Amino acid sequence: MPSKLSGKKILVTGTAGFIGFHLVRRLIDTGAGIVGIDNINDYYDQGLKYARLAETGIPEEAIEYNRPVQGSLSDRYRFIKLDLEDRENLLSLFSREKFDIVVNLAAQAGVRYSFTNPDAYIVSNISGFLNILEACRHHPVEHLVYASSSSVYGLNREMPFSVRQNVDHPASLYAASKKSNELMAHSYSHLFNLPSTGLRFFTVYGPWGRPDMALFIFTKSILAGQPVNVHNEGRMERDFTYVDDITEGVLRVMQSPARPLPGPETAADPKHPAASADQENPALSTAPYRIYNIGNSQPVKLMDFIYAIEDELGLKAKIKLIPIQPGEVEKTWADVSDLAAEFGYSPATPIREGVRRFVSWYRDFYGV
Repeated sequence: MPSKLSGKKILVTGTAGFIGFHLVRRLIDTGAGIVGIDNINDYYDQGLKYARLAETGIPEEAIEYNRPVQGSLSDRYRFIKLDLEDRENLLSLFSREKFDIVVNLAAQAGVRYSFTNPDAYIVSNISGFLNILEACRHHPVEHLVYASSSSVYGLNREMPFSVRQNVDHPASLYAASKKSNELMAHSYSHLFNLPSTGLRFFTVYGPWGRPDMALFIFTKSILAGQPVNVHNEGRMERDFTYVDDITEGVLRVMQSPARPLPGPETAADPKHPAASADQENPALSTAPYRIYNIGNSQPVKLMDFIYAIEDELGLKAKIKLIPIQPGEVEKTWADVSDLAAEFGYSPATPIREGVRRFVSWYRDFYGV
């Protein structure tokens, strides 16, 4: 798919994070001008976050709060340590830079962490996202793309998960915060004509991944000879999606701002039914607003995932079967038909290949 991003000014939030880091590396090759921001919080190992930044040419010793750092890998990339909750400096950044596209990947992640630190999700995922919306409102952009999550499907049982389904039964505060983001974005799309697209990510994995995710935890535990806790007695399935397939999907979506669909009083769209306030498909709207699933669309049994890790490490896991934990769901499975039809999205990385690449990175990074 030819890139329409050359010459665009793009803001990516969360660039010290897993997906944001990989997206910046892809964007550098598009000819776009990129500004990355991240608050580099201590939710997990800050050393890993600084190492990601270093990979994109941002040295740790040069980083100061609200001070732009020019990347050494590309003169088109700058990084700023900045909190989304810092509305004054965020609005000032938008005023100076006049962004064309904003990709909001910054968020407080994790389901279990929300049980003990609920305030972090309100501050980051609600207040922080509101500041992004306000900045896009007062300094208009062509397109806001933001991270939602498969967690919004919560207690839904119909498989595969479809954007046409109702998602009003979240199983965690994290999921509720992501559902809130979708609702907030729709209101700004409707009121202020802000083109916004939400992407529901499904269990992203790969090199430079988060230490609180299953692949990282399992690999670390197996290498250390420690027990691997397998939830729901092993009856878990996840739509594991390799990070390169995720960033490819994000890049494609970025280039096509959401457009309003015709209302019932206008001529019908040839590809979609007319949208209205009581429409059957909540992913469509008469506002310039869209929601897509972005996943592998091939759920994998958790035990099969562990077997793939064992094969790559040449070690057997010490399995400890435990009950399903609060906030968890037994299975995720993405219906990506809309993303495939409209953007040619086609995830191409088999699980065993993705696991192999992660294990190779992990051994190299940690010297084990």
